[in-house]
Amino acid sequence: MAAENRLWGAERIRGELLKLGISVAKRTVQRYMRGARSPTPSNGQSWKTFLANHSVWACDFLQVYDIWFRPLFAFFVIDIKSREVIHVGVTRAPTEQWTAQQLRNITPFGEGPDVIIRDNDNKFGTEFDRVAKGAGMKVVRTAVRTPLMNATCERYLGSVRRECLDHIIVLGRRHLAHVLGIYSRDYFDRARQHQGIGQRVPVAVATEKFIAGATIRSVPVLGGLHHDYRVAA
Repeated sequence: MAAENRLWGAERIRGELLKLGISVAKRTVQRYMRGARSPTPSNGQSWKTFLANHSVWACDFLQVYDIWFRPLFAFFVIDIKSREVIHVGVTRAPTEQWTAQQLRNITPFGEGPDVIIRDNDNKFGTEFDRVAKGAGMKVVRTAVRTPLMNATCERYLGSVRRECLDHIIVLGRRHLAHVLGIYSRDYFDRARQHQGIGQRVPVAVATEKFIAGATIRSVPVLGGLHHDYRVAA
């Protein structure tokens, strides 16, 4: 009971035991509670429980260089619970106004998740926070030198580099937007399994069930850099 119900105190657990016909002293419950509970945040709520009760987006920037060594910046937003990449935008000049407009584009009716996580980069600024709050989001800034606060984004950054950008020469802004769009939409969201969600894909795609003798078809992604395997209808 102590492990499953973080918000319950010793007296609350004692009362639940009495309901089951088990009578123990409060001090006995307190003694066993210490070993049953692992350290947890002060609000008594694990991250898994928080995600089950809230929708949370996280966002960050990825800096890339094109074939002429000119910098490009990709801004992306990802749903932490499902791992779906909600949005990817590319620009050469990521101003506060541009970044805020990206968030405005994906919340057209003024509706967003409960929480959005961002770092302290000056590319965000007060305009971004104003748009987020207008869409009903609480803005959470990561603390200094704590990359794990935005671990889902950091993992996505690593995946994009290792699985995509390390193998492609970027020709310009439109090319980068095209490549990241295909990687995120066709592969990362709809084909790639993720350990954090039990080897499932973020966006479920209807497929035929495999039966003996069925044909498996290979769908190339990004010119064959990756493949998506499905049972042929």
